[in-house]
Amino acid sequence: MGSLGSRFQSSPQGPEEAVERQCAGNRHSCECRKRKRSSHCECDSEPEEEDSQLDTPRRKKLKSTSKYIYQTLFLNGENSDIQIRALGQEWNLHKIYLCQSGYFSSMFSGSWKESNMMVIELEIPDQNIDMEALQVVFGSLYRDDVLIKPSRVVNVLAAACMLQLDGLIQQCGETMKENVNVKTVCSYYNAATMYGLDSVMKKCLEWLLNNLMTHQNVDLMKELGAEIMEQLIQSSDLFVMQVEMDVYTALKKWMFLQLNPPWDGPIKQLLLDADAWLCKRRSEAGEEEPFLNTDDGMPFVPVFRHIRLQYIINDLASARLLERDNILPPEWLSAVYKQQWFAMLRTEHDNDNGPQEANKEEFELNSMRCGRKLTKDGDYCWRWTGFNYGFDLLVTYTNRFIIFKRNTLSQPCGGAVSLQPRRHLAYRLRLASFDNSGKVVCSRSTGYQLVTLEKDQEYVVMNLDSRLLSFPLYVCCNFLYTSPSSERRGDTPELENSARSVS
Repeated sequence: MGSLGSRFQSSPQGPEEAVERQCAGNRHSCECRKRKRSSHCECDSEPEEEDSQLDTPRRKKLKSTSKYIYQTLFLNGENSDIQIRALGQEWNLHKIYLCQSGYFSSMFSGSWKESNMMVIELEIPDQNIDMEALQVVFGSLYRDDVLIKPSRVVNVLAAACMLQLDGLIQQCGETMKENVNVKTVCSYYNAATMYGLDSVMKKCLEWLLNNLMTHQNVDLMKELGAEIMEQLIQSSDLFVMQVEMDVYTALKKWMFLQLNPPWDGPIKQLLLDADAWLCKRRSEAGEEEPFLNTDDGMPFVPVFRHIRLQYIINDLASARLLERDNILPPEWLSAVYKQQWFAMLRTEHDNDNGPQEANKEEFELNSMRCGRKLTKDGDYCWRWTGFNYGFDLLVTYTNRFIIFKRNTLSQPCGGAVSLQPRRHLAYRLRLASFDNSGKVVCSRSTGYQLVTLEKDQEYVVMNLDSRLLSFPLYVCCNFLYTSPSSERRGDTPELENSARSVS
C-alpha cells in the first residue's frame, strides 16, 4: 500500500480521477471473481516470488496433518472400529492402523476368532509392559515420530516386541545405546538379553569393560550379577588399572556386596569392610576351608576362575594376601605355582626368549593385564611390579610419545634382569579418555603386536595427536612375556588338567 500511495502523489491527475481509476480496477477485479475458479485470471495471480514462497511450508502442513490424526483418531478415538482392552485401560482404535503391527496383522488376517471381534482383551504376560508403555506404542501407529524417554525405554521396548513393531524396536535400541551410563547399563543389558538386541548388549559390555575398573561404583557392583561379571573378568579387553591383583580385589568387594546388599558407605571404605567381614567369618566359624568351597561361596566360583592368577603370585605381597584371605581353593594356586615354575625354568634353561609367532588365542586367554591413569599432560615413567622372567619393561609417556624400554643395565631394578641379547614380547596398548557418563571421548589402540628388544633398547609404541588428547588419560596394556608352554598345549596331560581349573 505504501508504494500505491506514492504513485498517487506523483500522478498529475487530481484525486477524483485517481479514485475513478481505482474503482475501475475494482470493477474489473469483481468481474474476474465471478468467473469459475478453474479459469485463469491475471488479477488473482500473485508475483512469482510469492508463488515460490507458497511452495515451502509443505513440511509444516504435513506435520499438522500428523498431529490432527494423532489427536482426532488416537486420543479422541473418532470413527473407531475396534476397542483394545488391557491392564484396566481401553483404547478406541482403528484396524487399518493396528495392521502396522505384526501381532495385529496376523490376528486380523487369519482365521483367529479375534479377526471379527469389535472388542479385544489383550493378555500381557510381560511384567515390563505397563499402561504407559502401551499408550506410547499404540500412539506410535498414528504419528511419524515418537519421543522415548531413557527411563521408560525398557517398558516401551517390551511392548514393541510383544506387538512386533520392528521400527519402534530399532528406535528403542538406538535410544538405549545413546544413554548407557552407570545407572542404566545393567537394566539395559538385561533387557537387551531378554529381547534379543545384540547391538545393545555389545554396547553395554563395552561400557562395562571400560568403566568397571576405571570408575568403580558401589551401586553398580550391587547390580552386576555373576553371569555378566564372569564375561567381564575373563575378557582381555577389561580396562585394568594397576595390575591383576586389583581385579582380585575388585571381585572381593563385589562378592561382599552381593552377600551384604544393605551395606551403604563410601567406595574407599568398601575394601576395609570386606576384609573385616571375611576375617570375622573365618574366626567365628573356625573354618579352614576356602570360602569358595562353602555354600555361600559356591555361586562365585565361575567368576573367580577367570582371574589370571599367574600375574598375582608373581608378586610376594600379593601372594601373601591370597593366602591370608583363604578365598581360593589351594589346588587352584598349586596348579598355577607349578605352571609358573616350569615357565621360569624354560626361560633359564630352554632359551625361551618370548613369543615369536602370532598366537592371538593364547594372548587373549593368558596375557598380563595392567594399566595406569595419567591425570594431566606431562612426563611419566613407570613399571608394573612382579617377576616377569627378567624382562624389566619401562613405559614412558613424554611429548605425546609412548615408549617401551627393555631395561637391563641403564636403570636400577629391584629384581633379576635377563641379560639375553634379545627378548620377544607380545603386546597391545590402548588409550582412552571418558566423559562424565563413562562414554569414550577419544581412544587409540596398537592392536595385537610382536616386538623384539635388545638390551636397553627403546621402542616408540605410539605417537599421539595433541588435538585428540583429553585428560585424564587411561593407559591399558596387555603383555605376554613367554611362549606357550608344551605343558599347556597338552604334551603333559597332568599339568594341563591342573591348569584348566584356573582358566
